[in-house]
Amino acid sequence: MSKSEIAAVAAQIAVEEGLEWGPAKRRAVKQLGLPPRTPLPGNDELEDAVREYIELFCADTQPAELRALRGLAADWMRRLADFRPHLSGAVWYGTATRLSDIYLQLFCDDPKSAEIGLIDRGVRFEVRSVPGFQGEPVDALSIHDRCLALGESVGVHLLIHDLDDLRGALKPDAKNRSPRGDLKAVLALLEADEDVL
Repeated sequence: MSKSEIAAVAAQIAVEEGLEWGPAKRRAVKQLGLPPRTPLPGNDELEDAVREYIELFCADTQPAELRALRGLAADWMRRLADFRPHLSGAVWYGTATRLSDIYLQLFCDDPKSAEIGLIDRGVRFEVRSVPGFQGEPVDALSIHDRCLALGESVGVHLLIHDLDDLRGALKPDAKNRSPRGDLKAVLALLEADEDVL
C-alpha cells in the first residue's frame, strides 16, 4: 500500500468527518488494515489529496462553506484584535469544509490576558493544553460559536503564544506560503472568495 493511497483515504476521512490530519492518517491506516507503524504520508501530500477530493466531490458546496468560516474567523479576529490574532489551519489554507474548526493563534504580552478578555466579554470557553510551535505546551481556549451562514455551531480554538513568537511564526512553510495570516490577510482572502462564488 503506497503513501498516496493512504493519503487518499485520509483525505476522504478529513473532509467527510472533519478530522484533523494526524488522526485522519491514523484512521486511514487502521481502515486499510495496515500495521500501526506503517509510514504515513506527509502533510503536503495529504493537503494535495484533500484538495483533489474537494475538487471532485465538494466543488459545489465547499467554496461557500469556506467563505462562511473565514467570515466567522474575521469576526473573532476583530473582537480579539488586542491579542494580535492570526488565522491558521484549513480555514487559512482553503481546504476547510463546514465540518472544519477555526484555529486562531493569539500573540500576547501576558498569556492570561486572553482568558481575562474572554471572561470580561462573557464568553464561555474550555482550556486545554496543545503542542506549540516547538512542541512546548501552550494553552488552547476552545469556544463554540454559531455560524449563521452555515446554520450550525463551529469550534473556534484560540492558541495562546508569547508575543516574541510572532516573528518566527510568519516564516514561510515548505511550499513558501505564510502558515498564518492577520485580519488584513483574511479580509483579502474573503475578497478573493467573493470572486470565486
